[in-house]
Amino acid sequence: MRKLNDEAKALQGELVEMRRTLHRSPEIGLSLPKTTALVKEKLEGLGLEPKLVGESGLSVTIGKQGKCFLIRGDMDALPIKEEAEVDFQSENENMHACGHDFHTTMLYGAAKLLKEHEDELEGTVKLMFQPGEEILQGAKVMVEEGILENPKVDAAAMIHVFPGLPLKSGMVLVPEAGPFASTSDWFEIKIQGKGGHAAMPELSINPLTVMSHIHLALHALEAREISMYDSAVISTTIMEGGVVDNAIPDTAYMRGTIRTFDDKVRKFIFKRIPEIAEGIAQSFGATVEATIIEGCPTVEVDGSVSADIKEALEKVFPDDIASPDIVGMNKLGGSEDFSYVTQEVPSTMLLLSSGHSEEGYPYFVHHPKVVFDEEVLAKGAAVYAISAMEWLKKNK
Repeated sequence: MRKLNDEAKALQGELVEMRRTLHRSPEIGLSLPKTTALVKEKLEGLGLEPKLVGESGLSVTIGKQGKCFLIRGDMDALPIKEEAEVDFQSENENMHACGHDFHTTMLYGAAKLLKEHEDELEGTVKLMFQPGEEILQGAKVMVEEGILENPKVDAAAMIHVFPGLPLKSGMVLVPEAGPFASTSDWFEIKIQGKGGHAAMPELSINPLTVMSHIHLALHALEAREISMYDSAVISTTIMEGGVVDNAIPDTAYMRGTIRTFDDKVRKFIFKRIPEIAEGIAQSFGATVEATIIEGCPTVEVDGSVSADIKEALEKVFPDDIASPDIVGMNKLGGSEDFSYVTQEVPSTMLLLSSGHSEEGYPYFVHHPKVVFDEEVLAKGAAVYAISAMEWLKKNK
């Protein structure tokens, strides 16, 4: 495995070039024609036969009969205008502000390493190049299209790069068993009041008043109806209504996000938001239409998969493997649609530090000025490859 890490280091120049090519032409959503074409061409150049899964996803297998371990890299970007001062800045209105260009490149690097060591594999490694993570749909589409079948996947892992943490670049954080990244769902509430002149509110039903009371009640739901031993966040992020200052509007609109780690809490919130909205609206004489929009479930980390990978990585990188607790990230408030894979097969989600917050990398992911330490590209490729090879060896 140390030899494989040395081979990964030798790929650094190629990986930097590929990452910068991807960074210049970011694509968003489920349709990534340029990105998919580039990745497909690179994989075919290794003698592999990638298969299209859905519109833009790719699946490729390396190895032989036996158990199958899946490693995943997402490929899509965000609709953010880049402000980072780099020589390879995005050439369009989108940006790889979440590091998916890193994930794609590292997974390609892993493919090259695994192909060169194919005879040593004690099973099959399946590589999942995924679109649409930022809209929390891509993994679901690929699972529905059969990515976990033919051959059937026995376990899986992903890596996410993170700059802007008080952690040296190149540290690999391996979580323990349990929920790790939160669910992501939304609520939408349309309020029907009765418009009128602002000087005569008694003749109207002000939907803005109703909306204000609903907003405050949702925070009370979060604080007073959910146990301190559970956790949930309900955030109102859009509140709209009214067009002029001397007229009470007829309607108002609010929308927000719901995050939790427990399915029972999630379902409880789904039930209570419409109940609260309807009860408050009725007390003011208004009506509401409250809708829950389900996003993705929580990422469930399998303790055995995590332990096997941590053991393998510690042999190669003894000083660079730690628990996410080291930076207070035993759970992530952000969501990750790899959750659809973790709901089906034992899986883990690794974090790779890609720039210390006090050493030139002050911004976290999703910021228009975020930059990532390219020195971790080779290490990420090695971590992907070692994780897959060693899990297959231990679980053959």
